[in-house]
Amino acid sequence: MKKLLAALTATCLLAASLAGCGSSAAAGAAAGDGTVAELNVSLAHNQTSADNPYVIASEKFKEALEEVSGGRATATLYHGTLGENESELIEKLEMGAVDMTVASPGFMTSLGVNEIDMFSLLYLFDSFDHWEACVDGEFGDAMKEVVAEKLDNRFKIMGYWTASVRDYYGKQPITSPADLKGLTIRTQSAPVVQQFWIECGAIPTTVAWGELYQALQQGVVDSAENDYTSFRLKEHHKTDNGKYVCETHHDYTTRLFLTSGTFYDNLTDEQKGWVDEACRIATEENRDVTIRMFEESKQKVIDDGAIVTNCEDMDIDAFKAIAIPIQDQFAEQNNMQQYLEMIRSAAKS
Repeated sequence: MKKLLAALTATCLLAASLAGCGSSAAAGAAAGDGTVAELNVSLAHNQTSADNPYVIASEKFKEALEEVSGGRATATLYHGTLGENESELIEKLEMGAVDMTVASPGFMTSLGVNEIDMFSLLYLFDSFDHWEACVDGEFGDAMKEVVAEKLDNRFKIMGYWTASVRDYYGKQPITSPADLKGLTIRTQSAPVVQQFWIECGAIPTTVAWGELYQALQQGVVDSAENDYTSFRLKEHHKTDNGKYVCETHHDYTTRLFLTSGTFYDNLTDEQKGWVDEACRIATEENRDVTIRMFEESKQKVIDDGAIVTNCEDMDIDAFKAIAIPIQDQFAEQNNMQQYLEMIRSAAKS
């Protein structure tokens, strides 16, 4: 009898352990009104600051999920606590240790989805409005289909989030590509991104996001590029090599709000409806907050002593003259001319 009880106890402990790793098994968590939820969705991202749009939008997802389900579903949120490296979060998503995450599209290139690198092309979008029209329209739908087909439903795009628009910041001001000659710049590792900065005359380099403040402070890199909110929250602009902010506006960023096909397919139709609606609301929140925080973060950066060159004072045409041939080359190499035309046509409408 003692052996039987011990075996049953071990089985229960194993089941409880597995339940903490995934969604459907994690049912039983309390919803906001204190009721016991039948579905608990775990959502992780790589941002830690409470002011970050990812955090705010994730909280909105939890709130919306509980509301639309009448308390029958809730969410467990991990704000950077499962890692600040997106590759770790993607691995956890594939393993079923989390149900949803937010990630840059580039990771899919290593999985054979070369088409996804189109989101990495610089000066692809001209404004937030242009970006939104594309991801919510024909282009965004087409990319969802490409991902689903090529990855055999391993990942499902639930929404297109943004991390705002990226700008240059460094130890000296720039207004044209010529001003970048010889400067090291920490940037994203996508080949099309690296090619752009090389053709501008800069020397792109890789530094982990968590180590960039120190790299700028100690002069390991001359400059970097990111959006106002992200580098403000990390105080990069307070370093000697980050105090000149120049609005190149080279990348209206796309981030993928992802789930796994396995998780989604195991939901009931009713649960899918709850998750779909909560994702829609959270995606809208991410965009609203991100766009609003652009001006707020810019002003705080200026108040902290950073020196800003506004976009209208930059030679944007000179930067675009380098970026557009790279776009054309990428589209031709990956048979994506029709997708590029979708984006360019949306800018004219």
